[in-house]
Amino acid sequence: MKVITSRENNLYKQTLKLLRKKSRDETGLYLLEGTKPLKDALELGIMIEKIFACLGKEPEPWIPQDKCIFLDRRLFAELSGTVHSQGIIAVVRKPQTDPAAFLEEISGPVVVLDRLQDPGNAGTIIRTAEAAGFGGIIALTGSVDLYAPKTVRSAAGSILRMPVLTDVDAPELIRMLEKDQRQLIVTALEEAEDCFEADLPSRAALVIGNEGSGVSGELMEAAGLRVRIPMDGDIESLNAAVAAGVLMYQINHSQKQRKKACRNS
Repeated sequence: MKVITSRENNLYKQTLKLLRKKSRDETGLYLLEGTKPLKDALELGIMIEKIFACLGKEPEPWIPQDKCIFLDRRLFAELSGTVHSQGIIAVVRKPQTDPAAFLEEISGPVVVLDRLQDPGNAGTIIRTAEAAGFGGIIALTGSVDLYAPKTVRSAAGSILRMPVLTDVDAPELIRMLEKDQRQLIVTALEEAEDCFEADLPSRAALVIGNEGSGVSGELMEAAGLRVRIPMDGDIESLNAAVAAGVLMYQINHSQKQRKKACRNS
């Protein structure tokens, strides 16, 4: 059993750097915390470099012992981002994604994060996208890192199963969507259709804009459809993740209604 007790241990120092985006980008690695996400990763055949267990907590018997390294509680707490940790953190390799071919294998709609900043919002959207039957996630340049620990935790394992493409700029996104014949849908307050009455296409790219400034002007201009979520009271806007959930499920509902109509015709 290998145990690390010193913060000066080289392997521990290199792993600790993965809390920073720069190191994640340079190494292609990220941290995955929790028993269920690790089990999902193993079942999916995702490449796992190392597994760190908190000393004093017995790892599950299905965890590969040859990859398991124990950290004393102080070091584990520094690496973990949770108060009540399950005592397991894996170092996982990011999937390799070809931007040119990303949309070719996705039949369902995709969600686009336009400079979204909150990791909790981003993770929740990824999780909801999987539940709503979306085919993938595209994060534009300037968005929060989808492989940051807080985003990965909020995604609750969906980051492992959903195709993800990051660091795409707006002009590249528009070219990709045109090539793949997908309609760009944005949220707007003016000159927008009620999302519950609009004809929402199945081959959609739904843009969720920045929490403060909304969708960028470039994407607003390129959009084939502008929609709004009707709201009562004095509410001007919804939380980005909540709005994304409403719209993704409405697109999912519209898709099912079309399929039902085709079967009955």
